[in-house]
Amino acid sequence: DEPPSPAQPSADAAGDVATDLDVPWGIAFLPDGSALIAERDSATIQRMAEPGGVAPVGRVADVVSRGEGGLLGLATAGSTVYAYITTAADNRVVTMQFDGTALSPQTPLFTGIPAGTIHDGGRIAFGPDGKLYIATGETGSPQLAQDPASLGGKILRINPDGSVPADNPDPASPVFSLGHRNVQGLAWDAAGRLWVSEYGANTWDELNVIEPGANYGWPEVEGMSDPGEGGDFVDPVQQWAPAEASPSGMTITGDSILIANLRGATLREVPVTDLSQ
Repeated sequence: DEPPSPAQPSADAAGDVATDLDVPWGIAFLPDGSALIAERDSATIQRMAEPGGVAPVGRVADVVSRGEGGLLGLATAGSTVYAYITTAADNRVVTMQFDGTALSPQTPLFTGIPAGTIHDGGRIAFGPDGKLYIATGETGSPQLAQDPASLGGKILRINPDGSVPADNPDPASPVFSLGHRNVQGLAWDAAGRLWVSEYGANTWDELNVIEPGANYGWPEVEGMSDPGEGGDFVDPVQQWAPAEASPSGMTITGDSILIANLRGATLREVPVTDLSQ
Protein backbone atom coordinates (compact mmCIF):
# COMPACT_ATOMS: atom_id res chain seq x y z
CA ASP A 1 0.00 0.00 0.00
CA GLU A 2 1.12 3.53 -0.72
CA PRO A 3 1.84 5.66 2.37
CA PRO A 4 -0.63 8.44 3.14
CA SER A 5 0.29 11.78 1.63
CA PRO A 6 0.89 14.82 3.81
CA ALA A 7 -1.69 17.56 3.68
CA GLN A 8 -1.43 19.54 0.44
CA PRO A 9 -2.71 23.01 -0.38
CA SER A 10 -5.80 23.07 -2.57
CA ALA A 11 -5.48 23.70 -6.30
CA ASP A 12 -7.04 27.13 -5.80
CA ALA A 13 -4.37 28.04 -3.26
CA ALA A 14 -1.36 26.32 -4.79
CA GLY A 15 1.99 27.80 -3.86
CA ASP A 16 5.34 26.99 -2.30
CA VAL A 17 5.29 23.86 -0.16
CA ALA A 18 8.86 24.29 1.15
CA THR A 19 11.43 27.02 0.65
CA ASP A 20 15.10 27.76 1.39
CA LEU A 21 16.23 24.24 0.48
CA ASP A 22 19.75 23.63 -0.84
CA VAL A 23 19.42 21.96 -4.27
CA PRO A 24 16.56 19.57 -3.37
CA TRP A 25 17.04 16.48 -5.53
CA GLY A 26 15.26 13.42 -4.12
CA ILE A 27 11.97 12.96 -2.26
CA ALA A 28 10.58 9.85 -0.55
CA PHE A 29 7.68 9.33 1.84
CA LEU A 30 7.69 7.64 5.24
CA PRO A 31 4.81 5.42 6.48
CA ASP A 32 3.39 8.36 8.48
CA GLY A 33 3.03 10.39 5.27
CA SER A 34 5.86 12.81 6.02
CA ALA A 35 8.38 13.48 3.25
CA LEU A 36 12.15 13.13 3.31
CA ILE A 37 13.99 15.53 1.00
CA ALA A 38 17.61 15.06 -0.12
CA GLU A 39 19.72 18.19 -0.54
CA ARG A 40 22.30 17.34 -3.20
CA ASP A 41 25.14 19.66 -2.25
CA SER A 42 24.81 19.83 1.55
CA ALA A 43 24.29 16.03 1.86
CA THR A 44 21.51 16.80 4.33
CA ILE A 45 18.17 15.00 4.53
CA GLN A 46 15.28 17.21 5.59
CA ARG A 47 11.90 16.01 6.86
CA MET A 48 8.67 17.78 5.98
CA ALA A 49 5.85 16.71 8.29
CA GLU A 50 3.46 19.26 6.79
CA PRO A 51 3.76 21.97 4.15
CA GLY A 52 6.20 24.60 5.34
CA GLY A 53 7.47 22.53 8.28
CA VAL A 54 10.97 21.37 7.25
CA ALA A 55 13.69 20.24 9.66
CA PRO A 56 16.97 18.32 9.19
CA VAL A 57 17.08 14.70 10.40
CA GLY A 58 20.64 13.85 9.40
CA ARG A 59 23.62 14.47 7.17
CA VAL A 60 24.81 11.58 4.99
CA ALA A 61 28.51 10.87 5.46
CA ASP A 62 31.09 10.35 2.69
CA VAL A 63 29.15 12.39 0.11
CA VAL A 64 31.39 14.29 -2.30
CA SER A 65 29.34 16.97 -4.01
CA ARG A 66 30.85 17.82 -7.39
CA GLY A 67 29.03 18.95 -10.50
CA GLU A 68 25.91 16.82 -10.86
CA GLY A 69 26.95 14.39 -8.11
CA GLY A 70 26.18 14.44 -4.40
CA LEU A 71 23.24 13.22 -2.34
CA LEU A 72 20.77 12.24 -5.05
CA GLY A 73 17.81 9.83 -5.01
CA LEU A 74 15.87 8.56 -2.00
CA ALA A 75 13.56 5.59 -1.46
CA THR A 76 11.98 4.12 1.64
CA ALA A 77 10.79 0.72 2.85
CA GLY A 78 9.16 1.10 6.24
CA SER A 79 11.67 2.87 8.47
CA THR A 80 14.60 1.99 6.20
CA VAL A 81 15.84 4.86 4.04
CA TYR A 82 17.79 4.15 0.85
CA ALA A 83 19.97 6.91 -0.62
CA TYR A 84 22.01 7.14 -3.83
CA ILE A 85 25.20 9.09 -3.15
CA THR A 86 28.39 10.16 -4.89
CA THR A 87 31.59 9.42 -2.96
CA ALA A 88 35.25 10.04 -3.77
CA ALA A 89 35.43 6.57 -5.33
CA ASP A 90 32.01 5.79 -6.86
CA ASN A 91 28.27 6.24 -6.85
CA ARG A 92 26.56 3.88 -4.44
CA VAL A 93 23.35 3.09 -2.59
CA VAL A 94 23.44 3.21 1.21
CA THR A 95 20.80 2.48 3.83
CA MET A 96 19.89 4.22 7.08
CA GLN A 97 17.23 3.71 9.72
CA PHE A 98 14.84 6.49 10.74
CA ASP A 99 13.64 6.31 14.36
CA GLY A 100 11.10 9.09 14.05
CA THR A 101 13.59 11.77 14.97
CA ALA A 102 16.95 11.13 13.33
CA LEU A 103 18.73 8.90 10.83
CA SER A 104 21.19 6.22 11.90
CA PRO A 105 24.72 6.05 10.42
CA GLN A 106 24.66 4.65 6.91
CA THR A 107 25.47 1.12 5.74
CA PRO A 108 26.71 0.50 2.16
CA LEU A 109 24.23 -1.61 0.21
CA PHE A 110 25.43 -1.51 -3.42
CA THR A 111 28.73 0.02 -4.53
CA GLY A 112 30.94 0.41 -7.60
CA ILE A 113 28.70 2.51 -9.86
CA PRO A 114 30.84 4.85 -11.99
CA ALA A 115 30.86 8.48 -10.80
CA GLY A 116 31.75 11.74 -12.49
CA THR A 117 30.98 15.43 -12.52
CA ILE A 118 28.14 14.89 -15.03
CA HIS A 119 25.58 12.18 -15.86
CA ASP A 120 25.52 10.46 -12.46
CA GLY A 121 21.94 9.21 -12.80
CA GLY A 122 20.79 8.82 -9.23
CA ARG A 123 17.06 8.12 -9.26
CA ILE A 124 16.06 5.08 -7.18
CA ALA A 125 12.61 3.60 -6.58
CA PHE A 126 10.95 0.39 -5.49
CA GLY A 127 8.90 -1.30 -8.19
CA PRO A 128 5.60 -3.14 -7.70
CA ASP A 129 7.67 -6.34 -7.59
CA GLY A 130 9.43 -5.16 -4.42
CA LYS A 131 12.80 -4.80 -6.17
CA LEU A 132 14.92 -1.65 -6.01
CA TYR A 133 15.53 -0.01 -9.39
CA ILE A 134 18.59 2.24 -9.79
CA ALA A 135 19.10 4.67 -12.68
CA THR A 136 22.78 5.25 -13.47
CA GLY A 137 24.45 7.66 -15.89
CA GLU A 138 27.44 7.12 -18.17
CA THR A 139 29.42 9.92 -16.43
CA GLY A 140 30.26 11.58 -19.75
CA SER A 141 31.88 8.40 -21.10
CA PRO A 142 29.24 7.28 -23.63
CA GLN A 143 30.88 3.91 -24.33
CA LEU A 144 29.94 2.72 -20.82
CA ALA A 145 26.27 2.66 -21.80
CA GLN A 146 26.85 -0.14 -24.34
CA ASP A 147 29.25 -2.12 -22.12
CA PRO A 148 27.25 -4.87 -20.36
CA ALA A 149 30.08 -5.26 -17.84
CA SER A 150 29.80 -1.62 -16.72
CA LEU A 151 27.22 -0.36 -14.23
CA GLY A 152 27.16 3.04 -15.96
CA GLY A 153 24.41 4.09 -18.38
CA LYS A 154 22.04 1.42 -17.09
CA ILE A 155 18.93 0.70 -15.12
CA LEU A 156 19.89 -1.74 -12.37
CA ARG A 157 17.53 -4.03 -10.47
CA ILE A 158 18.46 -5.46 -7.08
CA ASN A 159 16.83 -7.04 -4.06
CA PRO A 160 16.30 -4.83 -0.99
CA ASP A 161 19.34 -6.50 0.62
CA GLY A 162 21.60 -5.57 -2.32
CA SER A 163 21.74 -9.01 -3.95
CA VAL A 164 20.92 -9.74 -7.60
CA PRO A 165 17.42 -11.17 -8.26
CA ALA A 166 17.43 -14.62 -9.82
CA ASP A 167 14.90 -13.46 -12.45
CA ASN A 168 17.04 -10.61 -13.81
CA PRO A 169 17.77 -10.82 -17.57
CA ASP A 170 21.18 -12.18 -16.53
CA PRO A 171 20.88 -13.78 -13.07
CA ALA A 172 24.54 -12.98 -12.45
CA SER A 173 24.14 -9.26 -13.20
CA PRO A 174 22.16 -6.36 -11.71
CA VAL A 175 21.76 -4.83 -15.21
CA PHE A 176 18.07 -4.64 -16.15
CA SER A 177 18.45 -2.48 -19.28
CA LEU A 178 21.32 -0.72 -21.05
CA GLY A 179 22.07 1.98 -23.60
CA HIS A 180 21.03 4.90 -21.38
CA ARG A 181 22.65 8.34 -21.22
CA ASN A 182 21.26 9.78 -18.00
CA VAL A 183 17.89 8.53 -16.76
CA GLN A 184 16.30 10.99 -14.31
CA GLY A 185 12.76 9.70 -13.71
CA LEU A 186 11.29 6.29 -12.83
CA ALA A 187 7.58 5.47 -12.47
CA TRP A 188 5.23 2.50 -12.94
CA ASP A 189 1.74 2.56 -14.40
CA ALA A 190 -1.25 0.49 -13.27
CA ALA A 191 -0.27 -2.29 -15.69
CA GLY A 192 3.15 -2.59 -14.02
CA ARG A 193 5.11 -1.05 -16.91
CA LEU A 194 8.23 0.93 -15.98
CA TRP A 195 8.45 4.34 -17.67
CA VAL A 196 11.60 6.46 -17.54
CA SER A 197 12.53 9.98 -18.56
CA GLU A 198 16.00 10.45 -20.01
CA TYR A 199 18.25 13.38 -20.85
CA GLY A 200 19.46 13.39 -24.41
CA ALA A 201 22.46 15.24 -25.80
CA ASN A 202 21.90 17.76 -28.58
CA THR A 203 19.00 16.25 -30.50
CA TRP A 204 16.36 14.41 -28.47
CA ASP A 205 15.25 13.89 -24.87
CA GLU A 206 13.29 10.68 -24.37
CA LEU A 207 10.40 8.95 -22.63
CA ASN A 208 10.91 5.18 -22.67
CA VAL A 209 9.02 2.08 -21.56
CA ILE A 210 11.56 -0.37 -20.18
CA GLU A 211 11.68 -3.97 -21.32
CA PRO A 212 13.90 -6.39 -19.36
CA GLY A 213 17.27 -6.83 -21.07
CA ALA A 214 16.55 -4.27 -23.79
CA ASN A 215 19.07 -1.82 -25.29
CA TYR A 216 17.97 1.81 -25.66
CA GLY A 217 20.71 2.77 -28.06
CA TRP A 218 22.90 5.47 -26.54
CA PRO A 219 25.39 6.52 -27.92
CA GLU A 220 24.69 4.70 -31.19
CA VAL A 221 21.21 6.24 -31.41
CA GLU A 222 19.68 9.35 -29.87
CA GLY A 223 15.91 9.38 -30.03
CA MET A 224 14.17 7.19 -32.60
CA SER A 225 16.46 5.26 -34.88
CA ASP A 226 16.40 5.46 -38.67
CA PRO A 227 15.70 2.20 -40.53
CA GLY A 228 19.22 2.16 -41.99
CA GLU A 229 21.09 2.66 -38.70
CA GLY A 230 21.04 -1.00 -37.71
CA GLY A 231 21.28 -2.34 -34.19
CA ASP A 232 18.62 -4.00 -32.07
CA PHE A 233 17.58 -0.87 -30.18
CA VAL A 234 14.26 0.05 -28.57
CA ASP A 235 12.82 3.41 -29.65
CA PRO A 236 11.41 5.93 -27.18
CA VAL A 237 7.65 6.30 -27.06
CA GLN A 238 8.02 10.09 -27.12
CA GLN A 239 10.92 12.44 -27.79
CA TRP A 240 11.40 16.17 -27.43
CA ALA A 241 14.01 18.73 -28.42
CA PRO A 242 16.21 19.50 -25.38
CA ALA A 243 15.38 23.21 -25.55
CA GLU A 244 11.76 22.28 -24.83
CA ALA A 245 12.36 19.65 -22.19
CA SER A 246 15.44 18.40 -20.27
CA PRO A 247 13.16 15.96 -18.39
CA SER A 248 13.89 15.32 -14.74
CA GLY A 249 11.75 13.63 -12.09
CA MET A 250 8.43 12.03 -12.98
CA THR A 251 5.44 10.35 -11.42
CA ILE A 252 2.29 8.61 -12.63
CA THR A 253 -1.10 9.47 -11.22
CA GLY A 254 -4.15 7.75 -12.66
CA ASP A 255 -3.74 7.68 -16.44
CA SER A 256 -1.26 10.57 -16.58
CA ILE A 257 2.52 10.72 -16.57
CA LEU A 258 3.76 13.99 -15.06
CA ILE A 259 7.33 14.98 -15.97
CA ALA A 260 9.24 17.99 -14.65
CA ASN A 261 11.17 19.69 -17.46
CA LEU A 262 14.14 21.80 -16.37
CA ARG A 263 15.14 23.73 -19.48
CA GLY A 264 11.57 23.86 -20.69
CA ALA A 265 10.53 25.06 -17.19
CA THR A 266 7.24 23.18 -17.53
CA LEU A 267 5.34 20.26 -16.05
CA ARG A 268 4.50 17.98 -18.97
CA GLU A 269 1.53 15.58 -18.94
CA VAL A 270 1.56 12.46 -21.12
CA PRO A 271 -1.24 9.86 -21.21
CA VAL A 272 0.03 6.44 -20.16
CA THR A 273 -1.79 4.97 -23.16
CA ASP A 274 0.21 7.11 -25.61
CA LEU A 275 2.76 4.66 -27.02
CA SER A 276 3.32 6.62 -30.21
CA GLN A 277 5.60 9.56 -30.94
